[in-house]
Amino acid sequence: MINIELKDEPLSVEECNDLAVSPTAGGTVVFVGTVRDQTKGKKVTHLEFEAYKPMAISEMRKIAEQAAEKWQAAHVVIHHRVGKLDITDIAVIIAVATPHRKAAFEACEYCIDTLKETVPIWKKEFFEDGAVWVAAHP
Repeated sequence: MINIELKDEPLSVEECNDLAVSPTAGGTVVFVGTVRDQTKGKKVTHLEFEAYKPMAISEMRKIAEQAAEKWQAAHVVIHHRVGKLDITDIAVIIAVATPHRKAAFEACEYCIDTLKETVPIWKKEFFEDGAVWVAAHP
């Protein structure tokens, strides 16, 4: 099962974990990416994420399908947030359930790393003295 969502409301770790858990999986790994309060020593006040939704969802689905195939994942869940996020808000959750724990860790890492490289999501960082657009996933 693959579950992909791009939301403008808070993400739920519990929901993603519940969607990922499978009776055929012995390992479930959940990655939670949050907004931190600094970038390169500069204080961040908040972030804004934008995405080209149809393409972002398509790319996230492709990543999940690749992970499911390579690591025999029973379930892959990828949820990403768009809009304004404050410090400590959750920007992304990836949950992967596989037959064995090592595969779950590898698949989860693959998903977040590939998402950062290929999914059209953009981030604007706001600082006390201005803002800058950066690649959300450089």
